[in-house]
Amino acid sequence: MTQIAKAADAAQFLSLVPRMLGFTPTRSLVVIPMSQAKSIGVLRVDLPPDDEIEHVETVASTVIGMVCRLDAADSLCAVVYTDCPIDDALPHRGLHEAIAVRADASGLGLLDALAVTPSGWGSFFAADHPAGGHPLDELASHDPALPGVAPGDQAAGATIPRKDKAQRRGVAAALRSLRTAVDAVCGIESDGAHSSRVDPAALEAVCALDELPRLYENALRRGVDQPMDAAVIAWCLNRPSLRDVALVQWCGDTVAGQDAMEAQRRWEEGEQYPVELASVMWGEGRRPDPERLETALALCRDVVALAPKRERPGALAVCAWLSWALGRSTHADRYARMVQALEPDHGLADIVRSFVAAGHLPDWAFRRA
Repeated sequence: MTQIAKAADAAQFLSLVPRMLGFTPTRSLVVIPMSQAKSIGVLRVDLPPDDEIEHVETVASTVIGMVCRLDAADSLCAVVYTDCPIDDALPHRGLHEAIAVRADASGLGLLDALAVTPSGWGSFFAADHPAGGHPLDELASHDPALPGVAPGDQAAGATIPRKDKAQRRGVAAALRSLRTAVDAVCGIESDGAHSSRVDPAALEAVCALDELPRLYENALRRGVDQPMDAAVIAWCLNRPSLRDVALVQWCGDTVAGQDAMEAQRRWEEGEQYPVELASVMWGEGRRPDPERLETALALCRDVVALAPKRERPGALAVCAWLSWALGRSTHADRYARMVQALEPDHGLADIVRSFVAAGHLPDWAFRRA
């Protein structure tokens, strides 16, 4: 939903930035692209590790390049959130100067360049500022109609929820039963521990794999309250061919999942995988429903919390990819690192981390809903 909030001055504008992000950034450069003096998005990147010109110019080039991908953008505001104090001059002046140069070269206006520190704030466009900067109290906003701000900074919110031991033991037992049922139905020997008998619930779960899109859709609707529900999703997400069906489906709908499942079958028979389905993995194609991706992310976080450690990499990697698809590269990188701590050569985790390192965002992040 689009909400309109007018800012009469720089202080009011700065009070809105955390509400646009949903958190209060730290050690960050935040860029707000504008179109006809209205914000059309918000972008956060880490501050360069130092003021060396090479690092500063790289960050400036990256953010201006991203703003240029927004067709409607005609100007921008830039805000530095830093631990550095405000002395005689505002910190990170070199970064703002590099942004100004690249914005001008790209035909973009720089409406304001600001800095927020633990002790105060200031504008690079102002002739002077008080010692230590303007008081932070000026940035408080009490409008109840505006979105709230979650506690913590950009790294908050990527922790795995805690589940009690009884729940986790139930899922571990369900996974053992599921492997036994897979062996019995498919005539193959799956890896990992097995139970000594075939559980009817596990047999039912194996049969549900024949209608994988329905299984994934039911998981979105119902969650994983039952141990076997969590077990079967963890089992599927640890298998790349089944995992990719889930990603395509959760970015689209059940029909997309059916198409992805059929495409996977044909690919295994030697046919070419359809480009329009493969492109989803790179962030191209129709813009997914953010609420649907949020639901899928919550589902996978629960699966990670419930599954034994050796069964977590698949669901964790999907958490990383979904976070990246939602534009949360900081969270995506954190989840991908968790995967690599368990499975260093995990393919999807490697891909997500390469996206983050290159500053690559999904194409749909630059298209308005």
